[in-house]
Amino acid sequence: MIVCIAEKPSVGRDIAKVLGATTQHDGYMEGNGYQVTWTSGHLCCLKDPNDYNEQWKSWNMSSLPMIPERFGIKLIDDKRSQKQFAVIQALYQKADLIINCGDAGQEGELIQRWVMQKAGAKCPVKRLWTSSLTEEALREAFAQIKDQSDYQGLYEAGLMRAIGDWMLGMNATRAYTLRFGNNARNAQPLSIGRVQTPTLALIVQRQYEIDHFVPRTYWEIKTDYRGVTFNAIVQTEDNPTGIEPIHSTEEGEKLVNELAQHPLTITAVEKKKGTEAPPRLFDLTSLQVECNKKYNFPPDKTLNLIQSLYEKHVTTYPRVDTTFLSDDIYPKVPGTLKGLEPFYPQIGKLREWMRQEQQQTGKPQKLPKSKKVFDNSKVTDHHAIIPTGQPPRALTPDEQKVFDLVALRFIAVFYPDCRFATTTVLAQVDKTPFKTSGKQILFPGWKDVYKSEPSDQSDQSDEAEKEEKTLPEFKPSESGPHTPSLLEKQTTPPKPYTEGTLLRAMETAGKTVEDEELRDALKENGIGRPSTRAEIIKKLFERKYIVHKGKSLAPTPLAVELIRLLQTPILKSAELTGQWEKKLRMIERGEMSAQTFLDELKQLTCEVVHEVKTTKVGLLCPVCHQGTLIKGRTAYGCSRWREGCTFREPFPTPAQ
Repeated sequence: MIVCIAEKPSVGRDIAKVLGATTQHDGYMEGNGYQVTWTSGHLCCLKDPNDYNEQWKSWNMSSLPMIPERFGIKLIDDKRSQKQFAVIQALYQKADLIINCGDAGQEGELIQRWVMQKAGAKCPVKRLWTSSLTEEALREAFAQIKDQSDYQGLYEAGLMRAIGDWMLGMNATRAYTLRFGNNARNAQPLSIGRVQTPTLALIVQRQYEIDHFVPRTYWEIKTDYRGVTFNAIVQTEDNPTGIEPIHSTEEGEKLVNELAQHPLTITAVEKKKGTEAPPRLFDLTSLQVECNKKYNFPPDKTLNLIQSLYEKHVTTYPRVDTTFLSDDIYPKVPGTLKGLEPFYPQIGKLREWMRQEQQQTGKPQKLPKSKKVFDNSKVTDHHAIIPTGQPPRALTPDEQKVFDLVALRFIAVFYPDCRFATTTVLAQVDKTPFKTSGKQILFPGWKDVYKSEPSDQSDQSDEAEKEEKTLPEFKPSESGPHTPSLLEKQTTPPKPYTEGTLLRAMETAGKTVEDEELRDALKENGIGRPSTRAEIIKKLFERKYIVHKGKSLAPTPLAVELIRLLQTPILKSAELTGQWEKKLRMIERGEMSAQTFLDELKQLTCEVVHEVKTTKVGLLCPVCHQGTLIKGRTAYGCSRWREGCTFREPFPTPAQ
């Protein structure tokens, strides 16, 4: 008997239908030589500290660091899960072959491997790998089934991720709670995580920059000529011919009065044509960012919605970090578009555009195959999120919103580029140079996809429309009166994170990057995985580290205190944690051994605990019992010394 095991009952039923296993049993389907069962998520987890050592049950600094000689797994404490495990174990004992049909990713691989280990499976194991749950895709995947050993790196990466989260999280949380928990004036543990804490540090740092921002006043000179606003060019390193920055209102008003005495003369008119390619296909992070911007969906809600669409067979596998498709998808695109055509008139417009091109050129027109869409080198296990071509019926309103985003983006990438013309006009008033620019859409191309659906326009399209400004005809040497004015402005603080912009910051290890290609290069060092980032943000809310202020995120006093107390850079550095994420990807690809990563992890854990045990900074002041200790040049002192606290002596080694 061949036993197939999926992660969810709904997926198991889809697989059973394809295999002809139609007889329903308690916890599995059977028929045609197959038994199809499922795990319903995690059935196993790493053991608790006291499962290794009874002394580790109580929180005590002397027992740290807790590093088991060998990590073990156990069943989760849930009766329904344990009942399903018993079903799986009984099937495995009689199986001739097991086919691992778990979700095609690190977590999905780990879930199934742990269940096989716990159940004592002895027979050979194959691996099913698919990015779609349609009947056609499943049949194709079963025809290309592989040995499970081909995915050993994937399992080891998932295992090291779990062990890393356990070892660093358990030890750092206990150490900092025991040493500093009372200082934080909070009864709950100071929860510290390998990904969670650097993410929190990003929010705390941004809030610090906002709170300590000192606005700077500056002045701009503008003038109105023929109904068009021209801006005075300010001197910079790249352009030393502009005016010097204005340092006061009086200085600015004096210049405005002088400019009013002279006509404005056009010195140059520059016209350039350019193109704008369609926006990239979605990976999970970009879809979560888009849904947060447009609909204010939290990242975990978007993940649940796109997961549901995947299980309803209308979109492909969602937990992906690439925006590209592999070449083998290209022949399937016409069929996918045909399935969507009854629901999206934009596809008919695409066919009309192709017919027009054929009439003009006399050559048969095929769907374009751009390197910005199809690139095998940018695709590993999964491709970007796209529709499967199945009719999007029986969707909830929120599922429909997410599906529309995915479908319209997929349609748009096959439209031609948007073509536009930019006009730059340079002018002179006495010795002061001025400049204005305009943008005119010559051929909308892919923007037509969103114009016909105004409620679903992409942010890229919205911003481009706002930028469009058609200028009247200007001729060099023309001259005339104008109306100069002075505008007083102030610099603005950085914007607080939203859940969408925080996802981007996690993806790029805290670096602010707008360019898509550069962002792709930084993904290798991003913190967390696309499938886990939403859960990390959710945990920060649950642990009362962050709160919503409108759509923005703000840290709580507890979070600020926690980040201030942390002494180990890797615990709060997004960049350093991103480097660890890169190592996990290297394990997945077979470029680094799991043992090397584990050895580094053990060393780091020991260093973290040692630093907490020996540090004096941050302890409660022994004199005023309100401030905390800070490090001076030669001694430790109280942070409230400006308010009168007299403690400035070297602080004795604290009792363990």
